[in-house]
Amino acid sequence: MKSINTIIFIFVVTFLNNAVFSFQSDNEPHLCSLSKIKYFTGHGLTDFDYPGDSTIDVTYYKLDLKITTTPDLLNGTVTVNATSLSILSSFFLDFEDNMSIDSIKKGEDKLSYSQANDKLFITLPESVPVGKNISIVITYHGIPDVTGLGSFEFSENQGVPAIWTLSEPYGAKTWFPNKDNPSDKADSSDVWITIADNLTGVSNGILEEEVNNGNGTKTFKWKSRYPIAPYLISLAIADYSIKTNYFKYSPTDSMLVIDYIYPQNLLQLESLLDETPQMLDVMSDYFGEYPFITEKYGHAEFGVFAGMEHQTISSMGAFYVNIMVHELTHQWFGDKITCADWENIWLNEGFAVYGEALYQERINGRVAYDDFIQSNMGRAKNAVGSIYVQDISSIDQIFDADRTYAKGGVVVHMLRGVMGDTDFFAFLKAYMSDSSLAYGSATTTDLQVVAERVSGKSLGYFFNEWIYGENYPRYIVDWDFNQIQGSQYNLAITISQQVNTFPAYFTMPITMKIGTSSGDTTLTVFNSTSPQTFDFVVNGKPISMNFDPDNYILKEVSGNAFNIPVFYSLEQNYPNPFNPITTINYELGNVSDVKLTVYDVTGKEITKLVNGRQIEGRYSVEFNSVGLSSGVYFYKLEAVNSVPGSGEDFTSVKKMVIIK
Repeated sequence: MKSINTIIFIFVVTFLNNAVFSFQSDNEPHLCSLSKIKYFTGHGLTDFDYPGDSTIDVTYYKLDLKITTTPDLLNGTVTVNATSLSILSSFFLDFEDNMSIDSIKKGEDKLSYSQANDKLFITLPESVPVGKNISIVITYHGIPDVTGLGSFEFSENQGVPAIWTLSEPYGAKTWFPNKDNPSDKADSSDVWITIADNLTGVSNGILEEEVNNGNGTKTFKWKSRYPIAPYLISLAIADYSIKTNYFKYSPTDSMLVIDYIYPQNLLQLESLLDETPQMLDVMSDYFGEYPFITEKYGHAEFGVFAGMEHQTISSMGAFYVNIMVHELTHQWFGDKITCADWENIWLNEGFAVYGEALYQERINGRVAYDDFIQSNMGRAKNAVGSIYVQDISSIDQIFDADRTYAKGGVVVHMLRGVMGDTDFFAFLKAYMSDSSLAYGSATTTDLQVVAERVSGKSLGYFFNEWIYGENYPRYIVDWDFNQIQGSQYNLAITISQQVNTFPAYFTMPITMKIGTSSGDTTLTVFNSTSPQTFDFVVNGKPISMNFDPDNYILKEVSGNAFNIPVFYSLEQNYPNPFNPITTINYELGNVSDVKLTVYDVTGKEITKLVNGRQIEGRYSVEFNSVGLSSGVYFYKLEAVNSVPGSGEDFTSVKKMVIIK
């Protein structure tokens, strides 16, 4: 989900500008952070019991909803099928107390019930053994609470009713009874929407039938044949204009791409909506076949400055490339495989943010990808606490913009760096196709198992520090080097880290590009302690270092390896005065074109001791004064640096005395 509403919620986003909520820049990340919603402030966190009734497994929902706007009212008949996970005489569904129950039936039997603390407690006529199927029908009515972004909201678009839902994370209970747990997916669902006949009702899956009831109402019958979490079941109702496209996913097959747009906005949005098949093609190439290929994909405009990844039909209050790609990526990461609990929400949001980066890379190139990652790294450094959410009673904590979104996306980028491109992209598809996870739910551990299986690497250190730890490494990098012989140098690199909370020190593979007078060389180390020194022999004098040149680590870096002086020097001859021989020592910081010349006091050139290109290093030259008279002479070193950008040219003159 991406949300941008700044009145009810706190959102991080920029460049919101016009009536259709398009944005100036697709390179800006668009992250959401939700504040505590009305439900929690009004009812109290102590009344909230996550994650639903563990004694049942819901297998099917049928929502038969009749919605009026004069007055605003929801009349619902909901069928819930479930399997008992223990011997049951009663169970509960999550449902808000303000909604009125008309009846609850199991077949022809009317069941007794009670409501308290936003739970609907249902008593069965007899005990049900383990593994028994239970089917109940609940009839109810009321006006759902407007919680946070809405959950269920009666609204308007230009004076015409516009009704919509956004249930993540705890809002589904405000408008239909369910087991409000992201890991408890129904095997299938039906949503029937009866509304005024000037409106269109949109939901998940395929529209099997549209019925004109002959009384000023229509019924839209939607069927989802894929497993679905309760928070992904949605409604979007308005006087929509409809645009259709098709995603050709094989030479002979196509899938409907359909958009339900407020009439005043369709013309301006058409060209952008036409990009959706391309987005489907790109993301399918990365993640595998679109998960709901026998149904549809599309967008339904709604009244929130947000995007929400409702299964097969993302609800959109803003339209621009990145948010559309974000919600589309959720169809894999969030809808096909859903986080098993809200502590692991980064599995949804981190990968959706990273989907934006991948799309930028595919369409606009690596520079666009790098810019996107760098922007998110800036936000990720503001993250407080672990990506694994410690307090799921706080929606601010679940959907923290800096942590869940920006840092979550950066962690996926870092995982790519650790695994390497070949294994990483194989892992994305392997995770999506894993038979134990596909169309179900997952935890971070499940993701780690797949990543380790694909890469053959033990990645426990990575997930422990980046998902369950906090902050990021602050490296201090120092180096020293000395010449062995000729152009060979010993290079010692010491990597230290400032002490963190948890982990105390980060363990990471680190790549460094060393610039030398003979060219660049790339070194990779596995930094696991602090301080840690790594020794290398390199060809050419070290001139520069690029620490983590591909920016695969969220970090700060300091130390002497990044401001490396280039040394040139001309020493005083020894001995001085001399007769007849003296030694002149000098040092070159880089490969240089060198002249070492002796002059008399009038400036007349006596001899050139050196005239040619020399590599960096220390040199000694003997000067024999045979044939010269006593007196003062000068020697001049001129070194023209042959390594562009690595230092200035060097000139120095010193005096020497011949005594005979």
